[in-house]
Amino acid sequence: MAIPYGRQHITQEDIDAVITTLTSDFLTQGPEISKFEEAFAEYIGCKYAVAINNGTAALHLAALALNVNEHTKVITTPITFAASANCIRYCGGEISFVDIDPATAVMDIKKLKALLKASTKGTYSGIIPVDFAGYPVNMEEIREIADEYGLWIIEDACHAPGGFFIDSQGEKQFCGNGKYADIGIFSFHPVKHIACGEGGMVTTNDEKLYKRLQLLRTHGITKEPGLLHENHGSWYYEMLELGYNYRLTDMQAALGRSQLAKADKGLERRRAIAKKYDDNFINTNVKPLEPHARHGHAYHLYVIEVDDRKGLYNYLRSKDIYAQVHYMPVHTMPYYLSLGFKKGDYPIAERYYSRCLSIPMFPSLKDEEQDYVIKSIKEFQGITNKS
Repeated sequence: MAIPYGRQHITQEDIDAVITTLTSDFLTQGPEISKFEEAFAEYIGCKYAVAINNGTAALHLAALALNVNEHTKVITTPITFAASANCIRYCGGEISFVDIDPATAVMDIKKLKALLKASTKGTYSGIIPVDFAGYPVNMEEIREIADEYGLWIIEDACHAPGGFFIDSQGEKQFCGNGKYADIGIFSFHPVKHIACGEGGMVTTNDEKLYKRLQLLRTHGITKEPGLLHENHGSWYYEMLELGYNYRLTDMQAALGRSQLAKADKGLERRRAIAKKYDDNFINTNVKPLEPHARHGHAYHLYVIEVDDRKGLYNYLRSKDIYAQVHYMPVHTMPYYLSLGFKKGDYPIAERYYSRCLSIPMFPSLKDEEQDYVIKSIKEFQGITNKS
């Protein structure tokens, strides 16, 4: 049986939760939405959560809520899914990139500081750091920089629900919890920690942003009495601004809430899989992205770097192991090249891309399957097991 790089894990409890909702009065715009939002907010430790139909829509709404427009310039990383940058372009804004730290593949904070220092104050409006592969960016450090230059922060935590870092006070700060970023966003695509089929969440501790996100999610329409210009009766509603239909269904929310109940168990298994990979690749010609024991890595992905990435990729496929590449640097996509970016602009990201491979990482990965993956990689790399 083929072994993919990622896979959803659906249990009978998940199926029962969806069936219960299917036989209820609401398939959408019902009580499961708020239950999921409240449970997720509690899980990561934020005040407010808004369920969205996917992670890309969550990014778009975050940008809209922060008033991104054609005069806005925002910084993100080139090693991410294109949506992290596209959300700014959807609103007419301009994107800049900061190269990555070669050890972790997340935005290099020193390079971020250098870019801002070299720019006229006011050039940039915000930063979108990405918790790539589940590695938690130190948002406290990013916040200090943002405050110095008057910037907002959207934390793209799609890879990192349950991930955390330890701040300067020795406190555990969960990804997307809103203490340091204005807004956090998450994805519930099937290969992510929490699967809704498709789905996403926007999180914040700012009540004003929360209410605007709720409005934008549903066409910009409200029935809230305090916001209405007129009131013709209990049926009456008004469209206050141009919004979108970015709602999650109750069926998806029920699945998400059931999946959330198992999230910690899934994280524990992901970290055990990662440790086994780490132990097997230490002092070899296979280079994992640097693990940091003090960090609460969420391990959406387990990424290795090798000299012959294409050769290893094809060899693994011949063994029914379906690894993946995360990601092609965003600035090298034809669309972004058409905006003036060039290959060579961010050399560390481009070198990383030439060597990176995401190998199987998901909670239901069996021990014997992982052993087979490790054995196959070692065979191709010419690694001999120690006696």
